[in-house]
Amino acid sequence: MQPHKIEVSSKTIIFTVGFILLLGVIWLIKDLIFSLFIAFIIAGALRQPVDFLEKKKIYRSIASFVIYFIFVFMIFYLFVLIIPPLVSEIIVLFKNLPLIVNKVSPVFSTNSNLNFLSNNIPIIANETINLIKSAFSNVIFVTSTLFFGFYFILEKNIVSRLLGNFFDDIELNRINLIAERAQKRLSSWFWGEVILMIVVGTLTYIGLNIIGMKYTLALSVLAGLLEVIPSLGPITSSIPAILIGLSYSPIIGLYCVVLYVVVQQLENNLIVPIIMKKVTGLHPIITLIAMMIGGKLAGIMGILLAVPTTMFIETILIESQKIYKK
Repeated sequence: MQPHKIEVSSKTIIFTVGFILLLGVIWLIKDLIFSLFIAFIIAGALRQPVDFLEKKKIYRSIASFVIYFIFVFMIFYLFVLIIPPLVSEIIVLFKNLPLIVNKVSPVFSTNSNLNFLSNNIPIIANETINLIKSAFSNVIFVTSTLFFGFYFILEKNIVSRLLGNFFDDIELNRINLIAERAQKRLSSWFWGEVILMIVVGTLTYIGLNIIGMKYTLALSVLAGLLEVIPSLGPITSSIPAILIGLSYSPIIGLYCVVLYVVVQQLENNLIVPIIMKKVTGLHPIITLIAMMIGGKLAGIMGILLAVPTTMFIETILIESQKIYKK
């Protein structure tokens, strides 16, 4: 029996090499892709109020500037309002961490050098502040993202303008329709997440104050921010609160457990169904897989953008099938 010969054409080799090079280029410019994708989401979230003002006979350029300025101002104002007390509470928390761990688990405290942490609080505090500053120190990334977002809002038919020279009118209309539907879905996800973060953070803040906890601002902001990570976020945010509660007494620790369970149950059974409804439509397993892949590929940014990226790809595939079946 003669062995089969496997022949690989030159076109296959060129395509494979080109595809690998394309993946390499995409990896090198991943920051630019992140910037464009975030800007795409922001533009979708702010497009509706801009369109509304335009219908009221206000020039689109003026409407875009006003809405975008208000959006950016609110974000920076919230950071200025929250970060100083948040950092101070985190520093106090680190200072008291050895005492907290000693009350919760004396065995662990005696077998670990927690005083080293307490003695190096100034260094830790500076590193914490530097970490927060580093998030805004990448001026190019932040500036380009804000610029892209404003430009995407300003230009009404941005897809047609960017891709008009590469596709005919029929294909361009299909791409434009898919992009609009994907952006609309991501806009719903964006505002749904914002509302969820505010509601969960507020409920956590009220509950922690009722049971008499310290560091309520830091813990509630943490609970609100981690809400953006499905499934794992609420569980992660409860751990420091429960440890601090146990440092007071087992009763306070139990109150913390009950509080976070109640908030999570309200979130899963009432808040999420009302606010998010069927915005994501993703199975929890798909969500976890997406976050794991995103974390491996791009770290924290990959985890944060895992759900919207999955929704974006899913929308493109579903809408493409619908359009091309017609």
